[in-house]
Amino acid sequence: MARAHKYDVIVVGAGGAGLMAARYAAQHPGVSVAVISKLYPTRSHTGAAQGGVGAALGNVSEDHPEWHAFDTIKGGDYLTDQDVAEMFAHEVVEAVYELEHMGLPFSRTPDGKIAQRKFGGHTREFGKSAVERACYAADRTGHMILQTLYQQSIKDNVVFFNEFHVLDILIEGGECVGVVAYELATGQLHTFHAKATVIASGGNGRMFKVTSNAHALTGDLMSVVYRRGIPLEDPEFYQFHPTGLYKIGVLLTEGARGEGGILRNKDGERFMERYAPTIKDLAPRDMVSRAMYMEIREGRGAGPDNDYIHLDLTHIDAHIIETRLPDITEFARIYLGVDPVKELVPIQPTAHYAMGGIPTTINTEVIRDGDNTIVPGLYAAGEVACASLHGANRLGTNSLGDLIVFGRRAGIYAARYAAETSYKDLPRDEQDFSRALIDRALNGPGWERVSRIRQDLQESMQDNASVFRTEETLTKQVEVLKELKERYQKIGVEDQGEQYNTELMEALELGFLLDNAEALVHAALNRKESRGAHSREDFKERDDEAWLKHTLVYKDGEGVRIDYKPVTLGKYEPKPRVY
Repeated sequence: MARAHKYDVIVVGAGGAGLMAARYAAQHPGVSVAVISKLYPTRSHTGAAQGGVGAALGNVSEDHPEWHAFDTIKGGDYLTDQDVAEMFAHEVVEAVYELEHMGLPFSRTPDGKIAQRKFGGHTREFGKSAVERACYAADRTGHMILQTLYQQSIKDNVVFFNEFHVLDILIEGGECVGVVAYELATGQLHTFHAKATVIASGGNGRMFKVTSNAHALTGDLMSVVYRRGIPLEDPEFYQFHPTGLYKIGVLLTEGARGEGGILRNKDGERFMERYAPTIKDLAPRDMVSRAMYMEIREGRGAGPDNDYIHLDLTHIDAHIIETRLPDITEFARIYLGVDPVKELVPIQPTAHYAMGGIPTTINTEVIRDGDNTIVPGLYAAGEVACASLHGANRLGTNSLGDLIVFGRRAGIYAARYAAETSYKDLPRDEQDFSRALIDRALNGPGWERVSRIRQDLQESMQDNASVFRTEETLTKQVEVLKELKERYQKIGVEDQGEQYNTELMEALELGFLLDNAEALVHAALNRKESRGAHSREDFKERDDEAWLKHTLVYKDGEGVRIDYKPVTLGKYEPKPRVY
């Protein structure tokens, strides 16, 4: 295979956002499109998403995009850019119908419309009560989206480079002109020359010990752009999903609570009535996760060690559980030996989703500073990106909506840019940076083991920078990360082979994870307030006067530099979040 490639549009990542971008770019006349993925596309993490896509279709009860936009802004604790939320709430309706027309097998109402159910933080009439807004395909919605979009991409003649790890983006004269990727099958570096590059490579949850994220989610492209001088926006806001299987982190969809599931402490009390009296168990995820931790802390956790909460589905009709929630029922039976039809399921919060990421405009163009200076030829969509739809806390179902709305926008705008521009020159010695990364790992002294450093990173991040944070724990974690980065310089790789050297890839992924953790911890230490998923015990209140602004974290030598970007406000004034 040739190791130099040329396409008008290159998409990095083959999950929902990447496939949506590829499909819409490929429909632009005369535009060639290729997708580079570290996995086979249908193994991408979008396939693990269970609950649904939030869209105000109004198929079950009255609903409007304005209500959805308000819920998104309020759920994001008013750090959400309001123009983005309003655009999204309207466009996601169109995008859901487009998926239906592509053949996605949504669950149906008795009269044949797309079925909808309740989900956390989604309300009618600006917060009065919960509303059925989540469009779903049993509890396999993400899987169905991934399969449908992959089929469509094949139909549209998109070219796929599977099991290629992108190690660098190529910037020349301030413009993005492509990427460099490592081919797992041969150990060769490949240069991909492009007019437009779309980053859609997913999240970074593997920096935490208990996570719903697949092993591949190591924040590679967040780290790559961070090393190239582009900041990460709002990395301190990391969501912990309330219902992960105890000790394992495998996700049980919020759809379980949408179908009537109840959270109970060891006394059997439905404790969310005390924390969110109106919508109870369907409060936003950050509130539910904190409430669960408070119950555990105050001695009301279940089990021998009082360290988990129960999810109760036993009062729900068994047929509903088996047909609408088949996957999570199977997960509980396989991993914990618990039958949700008859027994309470042990759960705990699990690291789930990055609200922050590579900063973009509303049109997915990557920006390099608080003045919205665009990096020509570079786009980002999905969890890796931050147009600030999610603000300080993402509502359930808005991730799949994010993928299809912003993936589509990225494909359209990237193809339009590619059609109007010509290929720029590549940098001289464009593979040097990537080759040096590989050589350092292959030829390192081997005094430290990658697996041990990764374990220490995940455990320390779980202890010091997860649901609750203080100046003390975050300062401690800054020092831990310094030590881990020093230890990382002493790693080595035993496998010196060129074919399928997964040990080498894990070593490089650890370096990416360390960058992601560094940005998160410094931003969390810097933000002296509590907002959304960022909960500081030493600064318990939200402080709009000082902190109603986005964080931008830049790599600065061996340290970091922090700058800010204003929040785009609109008609919804910041108010206390009461549910």
